[in-house]
Amino acid sequence: MAHIRQTKRSRQRSATSMRRTLRREVSSTVGLLVDPEDFAAMRHYRSFTFEDHSVYLRQVEGLLRTLAAQGTHTTVALFDPEDYAEFCTGSGLDPDEHTSRSRYTAEIASAGATVAYTGQPIDTLIPLLVSRAVRRATWEYATMLLAGLGDCADCGQDVGRSAFDRASHLLMRLLETAGPGTHHVVCSVPTESEQLLAVLHTVRNTDDAARIESSEGAEFATVLAVGVALETQGGVVLRTTAPGSPDRVHGWRLHRGSLLPLTAGEVFSAYCTDADTGEPVSPESGVEYCAGFDLGADEPEAHH
Repeated sequence: MAHIRQTKRSRQRSATSMRRTLRREVSSTVGLLVDPEDFAAMRHYRSFTFEDHSVYLRQVEGLLRTLAAQGTHTTVALFDPEDYAEFCTGSGLDPDEHTSRSRYTAEIASAGATVAYTGQPIDTLIPLLVSRAVRRATWEYATMLLAGLGDCADCGQDVGRSAFDRASHLLMRLLETAGPGTHHVVCSVPTESEQLLAVLHTVRNTDDAARIESSEGAEFATVLAVGVALETQGGVVLRTTAPGSPDRVHGWRLHRGSLLPLTAGEVFSAYCTDADTGEPVSPESGVEYCAGFDLGADEPEAHH
C-alpha cells in the first residue's frame, strides 16, 4: 500500500510539473482601456467593478508584471467599448459578463492592434498601443480605398494592385538611393474623408541592401499607393541619421502618381513652417535640408 501511495503522489507531482510547464508556454492577452472616456463607458456594466481609471491602470500594470514574472508572454490589445458593444450584439453575448469581455479581447488580439509587453511602464505602453491602432486603422482604410478602384478601363489591370506595386518600387528606390544610415520616412496623402499618414523606420548598414520590416513596409506602401492611384497631392519626407554627420532631410511631392523631388528651399520651408498656423519655425540645429533625389530611373511605367 505504501508503494502504491508513493507511486500515486509521484504521478500527481509529475502531472503538476507538466501543467506548470504548459502554463509557461501559453500566451496571455490583456485588453486595455487607455483613456478615461472609454473607462467611463465600461462603468455602465455592473460586472465591471473598477471605479477609478488611474487605479485601474496601476492594477493592469501589476498584472502585466506578474504574468511576465511567471514567464508568460503577454500582448496588450486596445479595448474599444463601442466596438465591444457591437461585437456582443453581433455574437449574441451579454456585454455585462466577464466571459464576453474575454472573448472580445481574444478576438481583437487575433485581428487588431496589439503590443507585446516587455516590461514597459504603462505610460510608455499606452502611446505605443494607440499609435499601433491608428496605423492599423489607416492601413485598413487605405486598403479599402484601393480595393474599391476596380480595373483600369484602358488596360484592364487592377488599379489598386498596380498602384501598390508602383508605390513599393518607389519606396525601395528611395531607400536604396538614400544609402547607409537610420532612415525615418513619412508619407502624407489627403483623401476626401481624411489625411492619411504613414511612418516607416529602417536601418541600413554600409554593405547591406535596403530591407523593410514587412508590416510597416506594407502599411507605408499602401498609403503611398492611394496617392499614386488617385493622383492626389501629398508628399514624402526622408530623414537620415548617420554617425559623424548632420541629419539630412529630403523631400518629394506627389504629382500624377509620381514622386517629384523638392528643392532644398522647399524642404526647408516645409520643415520650418507650423502646419496649423503657417508661422515660421526655427530650423533644427545640426540638420541639413536637402533637395530630394531623382527616383525615376527604372521606374515602372504608369498605366492609370
